Amino acid sequence: MRLVRWRGEDLLDRLDDVIAVYGEAMGYSVQLLQTRRGYVAGHTRRESFEAVATLDDDNSLLGFGYGYRGSSGQWWHDQVRNALKRDARKYWLADCFELVELHVRPHAQGHGIGARQLYELLTQAAHQTVLLSTPEAPEATSRAWRLYRRFGFVDVLRHFNFPGDDRPFAVLGRQLPL
Repeated sequence: MRLVRWRGEDLLDRLDDVIAVYGEAMGYSVQLLQTRRGYVAGHTRRESFEAVATLDDDNSLLGFGYGYRGSSGQWWHDQVRNALKRDARKYWLADCFELVELHVRPHAQGHGIGARQLYELLTQAAHQTVLLSTPEAPEATSRAWRLYRRFGFVDVLRHFNFPGDDRPFAVLGRQLPL
């Protein structure tokens, strides 16, 4: 296995693989995944875009992660902004790296891939804070939740519903640098 840094073009070159990993990790339907292709492609052009990927010896994609500077006018940023109180908005969103996606194929989970990807992304982010959203889950049994807590993420919003997804999400954040 090897961890590689990706530019936007690299992610676009492997977009089919990225969407497949995303779908496996999140359990989304094929129809929803097709709509996500355009969003993911558009994200590669955002300010401060950073991406990483984990490849196996055959160059198969085991996991990936990416993010960028969050700002007004971006759907996720505006959803979170509208849900936060003024002081929290100022603290969390003034200079924020939005960790958009961090996924590992289910069969490859539990081997430190997600932790290495997260570490690499957060050490490259030149912002004051980082925010992410993750489906609500029992922390004791969720690998994602345990990973985020190990990295010092705290609750920013809990049981938040984004339009278009019936599941409740948590928005987690931490101060940067690591």
